[in-house]
Amino acid sequence: MSARTDVSHATNVPTDPTTVVVPPHPGGAEAPAISGKRRLAYVLILGALIALGPFTVDLYLPAFPTVAADLQASDAAIQMTLTATMIGFGLGQLIVGPLSDAVGRKKPLLIATTVHIVASLAIVVAPTVEAVMVARVFQGIGAAGGAVVAMAMVRDMFHGQALIRMLANMALVTGVAPVIAPVIGSQLLRVVDWREIFVVLACYGVLMLAISKFVLHETRPKHVRGRLSLSEVGRRYRHLLTDGVFVGIAVVGAMGFTALFAYLSSSSFVLQDQYGLTAQQYGFVFGLNAAGQIVCVQVGSRLMRRFAPRTVATIGVILMSSGAVALAVCSLLGAGLVGVIVPLLFLVPPLGLVMPAVQVMALNGHGAEAGTAASLIGASNNIVAGAVTPLIGVLGMSAMSMAIVMILALAVAHVALWVVVRPRTTNAVIV
Repeated sequence: MSARTDVSHATNVPTDPTTVVVPPHPGGAEAPAISGKRRLAYVLILGALIALGPFTVDLYLPAFPTVAADLQASDAAIQMTLTATMIGFGLGQLIVGPLSDAVGRKKPLLIATTVHIVASLAIVVAPTVEAVMVARVFQGIGAAGGAVVAMAMVRDMFHGQALIRMLANMALVTGVAPVIAPVIGSQLLRVVDWREIFVVLACYGVLMLAISKFVLHETRPKHVRGRLSLSEVGRRYRHLLTDGVFVGIAVVGAMGFTALFAYLSSSSFVLQDQYGLTAQQYGFVFGLNAAGQIVCVQVGSRLMRRFAPRTVATIGVILMSSGAVALAVCSLLGAGLVGVIVPLLFLVPPLGLVMPAVQVMALNGHGAEAGTAASLIGASNNIVAGAVTPLIGVLGMSAMSMAIVMILALAVAHVALWVVVRPRTTNAVIV
């Protein structure tokens, strides 16, 4: 259902047509009050579950040159191990989301996290790059459980401005974790080799499995669960995919994430191989972008108290587009390392404005199928990004190739914002 439909079914709807009251709970009843301490606990636990995905994808990025040498594989083949993870992550979300709507949040989370642990250990002993690719697909599928279930749990428990604040916190994780993970990875490489990074990921998975089993409680009541059948899953997907605004929102999120992933998947080669940065210097560049993204997430959360989420997303996409164009111009002019790092500071952090707004717009009208909605948003992000970014390798690993992919992705985001997610259909402040 659309945000407009939600307004018509909400109680105590304000007369101001520029406000939207988000339904409080998929079961139709008010969610119980949550104390500040419990809210903080949810932020930390659910944030850690979400971060498992980005850390799985990005923790070993600084090791790419080492992995290529150790497995005697090409740079393009190593980049494909990253694409394999993204595709697995996307497919896993498409599976876990509907399952969590039908059988509850915890069971799919426990199964998926177990798959992640086993796949991580398989990579530790993988003899070839092909074996790594296969294991990375399953590792991505396993990591998807935490991403989908955490977002669905947030929608189960929060609404209105509380939902926006929680989604902003979650978006802080989804935005910053991919940027901070290589920083941590670069430091790990000081004391371990690339295979032991996957031992670290397996231990992370074990910790999340224990917390999910013994600490988290079920947030999807039995009386609001659907049937576990292909027809019910199909109905949920049809409901979402026939909502044009939801599809447009998903496209905006996927294109923004594709621009980020273009940076993540190629910057280690560009900055280390072409500009001579060490793994630790490379990590420092990531840290700068992480700090900027933290600021943008917090700014975006506050802006959404006064402005429609679509407005905030539009500002973010415009800023990202400016950074991508600047990167291309600097590459043409031969501006050197500074001409890469500075434009990236205008491109990567503003995703912190885009992603929280995308999540709020996508989930506020689909509380009854929050798991499926979260899975579609996450899957579109990862599958599209994983499919598009190998184009950088085809064009030739360079800052210009990275900029071209970013510009194309963000151009599609602009079309989706102005043609599909139009101001007259989504220009509402959520209360």
